Amino acid sequence: MPKSKVRKKTDYTINPASRTPVKVKAAPSSAIYLTVMFGLMVLGLVYLIVYYLAQDKIGWMGSLGAYNLLIGFAFLVVGLVLTMRWR
Repeated sequence: MPKSKVRKKTDYTINPASRTPVKVKAAPSSAIYLTVMFGLMVLGLVYLIVYYLAQDKIGWMGSLGAYNLLIGFAFLVVGLVLTMRWR
């Protein structure tokens, strides 16, 4: 049986237009961003403390009941989420 011809493979050439992407360094966060981030965390903490200490004295806070915990922790979580984008 005759042997088949071996085909010569073409050399792979790299396109000169393609480059390795360079990561651009982001600028540091502004002072306003830091103020909002820490402000939301402190606001959530203060809201929870006020809820535990004065829920009977503040009418609308007593009527919300357990939703006060949701509100306080929501402020805290939003502040913590902002820390992930802080530079």
